[in-house]
Amino acid sequence: MTIAITGSTGAVGGLVARSLADDLRTDLRLVVRDAARAPDYDTDVRVCTYADRDASVEALRGVDTLFMVSAAEAPDRREQHRTFIRAAAEAGVGHVVYTSFAGAAADATFTLGRDHFDAEAAIRETGLAATILRDNFYSDLLPYFADATGTIRGPAGRGRVAAVARADVAAVAEAVLRDPAGHAGAVYALTGPEALTLEEVAGRAGAALGRELRFVDETVEEAYASRRASYPEAEDWQLDAWVSTYTAIADGSVAEVTGDVERVTGRPARPIEAALTDG
Repeated sequence: MTIAITGSTGAVGGLVARSLADDLRTDLRLVVRDAARAPDYDTDVRVCTYADRDASVEALRGVDTLFMVSAAEAPDRREQHRTFIRAAAEAGVGHVVYTSFAGAAADATFTLGRDHFDAEAAIRETGLAATILRDNFYSDLLPYFADATGTIRGPAGRGRVAAVARADVAAVAEAVLRDPAGHAGAVYALTGPEALTLEEVAGRAGAALGRELRFVDETVEEAYASRRASYPEAEDWQLDAWVSTYTAIADGSVAEVTGDVERVTGRPARPIEAALTDG
């Protein structure tokens, strides 16, 4: 079985590639933008960008299952996704495993969740077999929302987030990629074992990291103003994404806790402390 992995130079894709690189049952192909940055495994490396349909078709020919990590945030992200998904269908890919977002919807509070909903729709339109991994926010990244003073600021209020460890997302992806037919048509909502307020995140993550962290609630207006002041070159869509990270927490959009990590992997989801310190 030929499995293509995108995003192998990043965290989730890198973990998946590392796990599958020594699996003699699979023929692993790494699809990257820059061959020089590809992990040094004894694997087939192909170069393309999501926006280059011809190169993508060539890179994906002969692939049975594709692990598609969502593209970097960009104004044309939806078209990048659609171009690559169309290329996968044209190349004859049999199954797509896509990293989406919790509660992906056309009107998702987190604005980038709308991009993921569009990608899911594009996959359905091709008729490709698919498994959708709807990841919550990453628990091991939440502490790094803090500024130099250790303060996480945003309009999250007392809302809760069921953040998931990137290692757990990778473990689910690995399980699905090893048995794609057994997960065809599934949509997994990947979360941690509990939903925490950002005040709780700051306290527990700070203790795990040996760093003092705190959460300061902002109004939406204050959040836009503080980010415009810090990043005057940022475009409106970027500001919307940053601020809606917090408003999605505030309104409960990312508070649902599921058992899908354990259901797929057989292991409980990591709490935030383990997400930050494992490995």
